[in-house]
Amino acid sequence: MEKALKKLIFWELVIPIILLILGIYHGLMQVLYRVGIIKSIDFLGLNYYQGLTLHGVVNAIALTTFFAVAFGNAIIYHYLRRINTAIAWLSFWLMLIGTLLVAYAILIQKTDVLYTFYPPLIAPPTFYIGAVLLVIGSWIAFFNWIPSYLSYKKENKYTPLAVYGILTTFLIWFLCTIPVAVEILFMLLPKSLGLVENINNLLARTLFWMFGHALVYFWLLPVYIALYTLLPKVISSKLFSDTFARVSFVLFILFSIPVGVHHQYADPGIGTTWKLIQGVLTFMVAIPSFITAFTVSATLEYGARKNGGNGLLTWLFKLPYFDKEKWLFAYFISGLFVFILGGITGIVNASYNVNLVVHNSSYVPGHFHLTVGGLVFLGILGVSLYLISKVTGKEIRFKSLNLLVPYMWLIGSVIFGIGMMGGGIFGIPRRTNLGLTYSNPDSPLYNPDWMIWNYIALVGGIIMFLAMVFYFIVFFGLLFSKKVSEEKIEIEYAESLDRADSKLLNDFKIWIVLALILIVIAYTFVYFDVIKSTGG
Repeated sequence: MEKALKKLIFWELVIPIILLILGIYHGLMQVLYRVGIIKSIDFLGLNYYQGLTLHGVVNAIALTTFFAVAFGNAIIYHYLRRINTAIAWLSFWLMLIGTLLVAYAILIQKTDVLYTFYPPLIAPPTFYIGAVLLVIGSWIAFFNWIPSYLSYKKENKYTPLAVYGILTTFLIWFLCTIPVAVEILFMLLPKSLGLVENINNLLARTLFWMFGHALVYFWLLPVYIALYTLLPKVISSKLFSDTFARVSFVLFILFSIPVGVHHQYADPGIGTTWKLIQGVLTFMVAIPSFITAFTVSATLEYGARKNGGNGLLTWLFKLPYFDKEKWLFAYFISGLFVFILGGITGIVNASYNVNLVVHNSSYVPGHFHLTVGGLVFLGILGVSLYLISKVTGKEIRFKSLNLLVPYMWLIGSVIFGIGMMGGGIFGIPRRTNLGLTYSNPDSPLYNPDWMIWNYIALVGGIIMFLAMVFYFIVFFGLLFSKKVSEEKIEIEYAESLDRADSKLLNDFKIWIVLALILIVIAYTFVYFDVIKSTGG
């Protein structure tokens, strides 16, 4: 059984990273279009919006979902030693078939819906069926862990932190995917199949954003788990506070879903009162990230001072930034530096009035490339290498190159973010083929004042692309290297300076109830406004 599980985790990590080659390639194509180097509708048979859709689906949906499930399988088995491998494989096959259907819809059926489920853009049925299968597969993985957890809880009052974190992640995922499943199954899919002529676009968009923002935390929390468990071990430290870590997970359960309307500030039909309330709730989600920032910083300081660091800030120089044997630290610290900028710039998006300045501008993708494209992406890349190394018994071959990857990505993403966000403040739109219009001197829409920002973004994008070229060399070098140790499923983790023995921080029931109450309060009148303003 363990051998089958190791094989499963291996493929759950390897397949999305191979698909990532397509996602990264189309990321480069995006900046080439935006700066006007490509001045056409398509390139090599794929049009601009197909590439944009593929970039989003691979990077933001396939990679993150497969990784979260693989990491979850590893965590549950490592800590609880109980998992139904047959059901875990069923989960994998459903996700893989769903991913292939979505890829078919994009590549063969020319789907170009910007990766969203956002009418009036409608994709072929295969796109929606594939997405549903991917989600159902991830649900099955989650449900497969619950019996192991309940069995463990009968014998133990304390839930391991990593287990608590991964169950929190998928609890949020399950709750937030219900509304988007309703949107797909009862609105978008019937429309795509021609069974209905019209659907309520505003209602569909509201259902989507109940999912769309909480999705960010589904991406983020597995990396938080790695920061709490793997990072302290890498630097020979201890987690500063098990209690603080659990409090942050609890706050994500409560506040990650009832905040989606802040993406709809510009949508008519939703009352300003409810937009303001959800705006306030959005700021509440910043609190668990501040707690995490403090906990991780204190963990880093504890490890650095154990290693001889002293002074108010000079302990920072005792961290293993360039230690090739502790390469995972480079992925984490680079992601954290980028995430600081992403979190600060996100305050603009969450603000009720300031958001209107940058709404639907290039500022938005500039921001989320510093959040999702920073800590989340680097965390997934680093932990994937770590897990693949464990389950194959192989070691990283190109260690110097591997150490370079996260720092190149850090530099590139900051430059890219400056270009995109700076341009967004001056009005450069997002999701637009600028090569045909605003970046094309032959177009009447050409805007030379925007070009400096597009070139800055291009420089950053090229550096990011080169970083990923190096990563793929490291990745395939690992895959084709010789086995040097026993294959195993292992999550190395350090002790904590405290332990959260409180029943409230080892259980989920009360937090689920409170989360459902908050969701009902936050969305009941929103949907009432939507239905009233659209006539049903």
